[in-house]
Amino acid sequence: MSIQPIEDREAGAATPLLFQPMTFRSVTLRNRIVVSPMAMYSAHDGFADDFHLVHLGRFALGSASLVFMEATAVTQQGRITAGCNGLWLDAQIPQLKRITDFLHRFGSAAGMQLAHSGWKGSTRRPWHGGTRLNEEDLTLRGEQAWPIVSVGEEAFDDAAPGPTALTEGDLSALLEQYRAATRRAIAAGFDVLEIHAAHGYLLHSFLSPLSNKRGDSYGGSIENRMRFPLAVVEAVRAEWPADKPLFVRISAVDGVDIGWTIEDSVKFAKALAARGVDLVDCSTGGMKLPRDKSLVARTPGFQVPFAAKIRKEAQVATMAVGLILEPKQAEAILQSGEADLVALAREMLANPNFAAQAALELEGASGWDLWSDQFRYWLERRAKTLRREGRA
Repeated sequence: MSIQPIEDREAGAATPLLFQPMTFRSVTLRNRIVVSPMAMYSAHDGFADDFHLVHLGRFALGSASLVFMEATAVTQQGRITAGCNGLWLDAQIPQLKRITDFLHRFGSAAGMQLAHSGWKGSTRRPWHGGTRLNEEDLTLRGEQAWPIVSVGEEAFDDAAPGPTALTEGDLSALLEQYRAATRRAIAAGFDVLEIHAAHGYLLHSFLSPLSNKRGDSYGGSIENRMRFPLAVVEAVRAEWPADKPLFVRISAVDGVDIGWTIEDSVKFAKALAARGVDLVDCSTGGMKLPRDKSLVARTPGFQVPFAAKIRKEAQVATMAVGLILEPKQAEAILQSGEADLVALAREMLANPNFAAQAALELEGASGWDLWSDQFRYWLERRAKTLRREGRA
């Protein structure tokens, strides 16, 4: 898409930008508030269940425009934990279709994020410590460790055994796994597909010079390091319907003045756009860093400047993430032209009605239109009563 300053595109509009629709290919989002993929580690052998239906469905009831399924492994080996969602079997489609049907019923687009854990796989759930699985986990929870693969043989956490380096033959097979998962995402009714190339997982480990030490055509120069992630994008875009949007999540930088840089991300974003990617989802970090190096400081909106730079210099739509906590903050990001969409994650866990409540804050009485009928008729009545009694 052709990117222009948001203030020019929306000149004179009375409705806050946060609640103006935006169209990507054939998919029109009813507002600019997105629920980021959030790993819940609650699948069973890669199968989603009613937990995921309720967890994701409440965001549609809260009027988010696009609700993403958590990072979903394209192979069983590509899970982060034994509780991660998967899309390597046709049998995994029906429950996902049940979820997308519910999201559509309440006006939200459904997003799927395809992922592979790489050297960060075969680990415990965060509340079990997040470290590598071992015999204790098999005894306590029946979770067996599995062999992991990566860009090289270095271990992310220095634990043994380390990963097996992927061969060129392995990479060709993995491309087919991405293609197959994409076909399953179509069958499951998803509207938007996102490729996970961030946070130290497999595709990010190819991009970053901190992890990619290969001596073949997939390592060395930035062109070589981008080769496999771009091949995945090409394979997925070829399978994904031409009228449906494709996003890519990246870590815009590895850390402060080390590894993958924002300039690298701009170059990568240009290559993504040239291959039919509609939006770059701009996160940071997740890479293994030397102890004397640090991640970007986590303050409200700390990743927004990266989305702004990529949007301006690569001329591609971006989504801003990272401690976006308030409606006025989200609106300001859009008004300043720093991003096209804003995505919230853990804040949505605290307030799944963030979008609907933001409409009331920014639009006043007309904001009730964003609430579903089942909630609005009573909550609006209650609000009027409280105002009449001087309690609101």
